[in-house]
Amino acid sequence: MTKSSSNTKPISRNKLLGVAGVGWMFDAMDVALLSFVIAALAADWGLNSSQMGWIGSINSIGMAVGALIFGVFADKVGRKTIFIWTLVLFSVASGLSALTTTFAVFLILRFFVGMGLGGELPVASTLVSESVPAKERGRVVVLLESFWAGGWLLGAIIAYFVIPADFWPIEGWRVALILTALPAFYAIFIRLHLPDSPQFTARPEAKKRSVWKNIAGIWEKKYAKATLTLWIVWFVVVFSYYGMFLWLPSVMVGKGFSLISSFGYVVIMTLAQLPGYFTAAWLIEKAGRKFVLVTYLLGTAGSAFVFGNADSIEVLLASGILLSFFNLGAWGALYAYTPEQYPLVIRGTGAGMAAAVGRVGGIFGPLLVGNLLATGSDIGSIFSIFCISIVIGVLAIIFLGKETKQVELD
Repeated sequence: MTKSSSNTKPISRNKLLGVAGVGWMFDAMDVALLSFVIAALAADWGLNSSQMGWIGSINSIGMAVGALIFGVFADKVGRKTIFIWTLVLFSVASGLSALTTTFAVFLILRFFVGMGLGGELPVASTLVSESVPAKERGRVVVLLESFWAGGWLLGAIIAYFVIPADFWPIEGWRVALILTALPAFYAIFIRLHLPDSPQFTARPEAKKRSVWKNIAGIWEKKYAKATLTLWIVWFVVVFSYYGMFLWLPSVMVGKGFSLISSFGYVVIMTLAQLPGYFTAAWLIEKAGRKFVLVTYLLGTAGSAFVFGNADSIEVLLASGILLSFFNLGAWGALYAYTPEQYPLVIRGTGAGMAAAVGRVGGIFGPLLVGNLLATGSDIGSIFSIFCISIVIGVLAIIFLGKETKQVELD
């Protein structure tokens, strides 16, 4: 059982995982839908590849800002409060984006969606990390991340059945985005049933530290190497993930498959995320964080290279399945690894700033694909760039990272 503040009943580990995980699932549903909405908007609004890339990138700009701001304030006002604020922000903005009729307004709303999403993810993982024993902390955080696969699958299913459907006079993609506003109601349940971090509530003096002192704290000599490692790994992981996954439906259309068929194939690829998470959750407490990150990132790089150069549906589907398996397993390990690098008073700040640096990579990934496609570059060459970036992250983990398996959090 986790401890909580005096006015909140304790909550079991599994219930905490479920409550936080469903919020995580809603976030993934929105991101998954966006990848399909981009392809649909290209057809409805006549967008070029550069404009398509900006939709994904503006989302990442918002995520960078949100991760930075909300991560810092999670160390001031608490993890639970920020978790609720971010969930409401991204839900309302996503629902409103379904009502817009101009590309510019759509981009503005996607920025606010990104802010909520970018702030929620590192704060949720920090909350769970501080609420479970060290011996199972890594596994539980990876299992939290596995809800992402459920959200992606739900988003893909909605996209498959809703976006191509005729809801005249409303386009299918608008109906799909309206559905993403539902998490705002879930935030009410969270406020009533979710306790804050027992470590945070037990240390009220943490709230008295200034924001600037916390930001400077992650670069103190004791934590500087960990911060550098996290910033490198987060950048390359998010750069490659959003560069590849937001373009999956469009890439498959470009390889000659229909939009509806590409939806079906991406659903199959998404199912492969679940065993990726579950195997990573098992290995992370057996072999350690560094082993899982290195192994799964190298698997991601190899799968991405094959996917980008695939010339048949069989190779495309098989490599896409492996890409989902390894990439999302690595994501789970990274979310478990990040909060473990810092003490309580700067944990939210450190995790949030690392995620913010990663989101900068998420800005450039989709833009890179869009601009290179516009200049006539082939998908194989583009995906090779992502492979190289991932290898750089692997080297950072090997030579700069420290192992934190079952280490007690300060």
